[in-house]
Amino acid sequence: MASFCAIPSKQKLKKNRNKYRRILTNTLLILNFKNNQKMNTSELEYQGELRTIATHVFSGTSIFTDAPLDNHGKAQSFSPTDLLATALASCMITVMGIEANKHNIDLTGTKLFVQKQMAINPRRVSKVIIHFDIKSSVISEKEKSMLEDIALNCPVAKSINTEIKQEITFSYL
Repeated sequence: MASFCAIPSKQKLKKNRNKYRRILTNTLLILNFKNNQKMNTSELEYQGELRTIATHVFSGTSIFTDAPLDNHGKAQSFSPTDLLATALASCMITVMGIEANKHNIDLTGTKLFVQKQMAINPRRVSKVIIHFDIKSSVISEKEKSMLEDIALNCPVAKSINTEIKQEITFSYL
């Protein structure tokens, strides 16, 4: 039995170019993952005026960066150092969510508040402060301890230089 594959018209291809590009990229990523081949995580392009656009290869999602006001930028988007602090918070709540799901704990609505402090000579992030307001049904002390330990040991937390202080606090609402 012959198989049939419809080939989209040029007009449809033009209209849905990004959709087809994502489908092709995702297919290639899956194939490369199965074959243990390395692919880029993201691709960046410098836009001028101290701004970049970064595209996540697998999903096609883009984010923009801009230099901060105190470093010649316009602060119209996250700075690269903002993303470092935000990545830490995002990683922490993500791994907490993974573990919470295993224990039927709903963390939906939890909010994190992120601050970063900079040092000079050399200019660098010196401290990241993250506060969790955890909204959930009743969580036992044992579960709180487990979730906090998981957050504090997330992959990003373990990847950040130990010279960067991580001040993390948790409130349960």
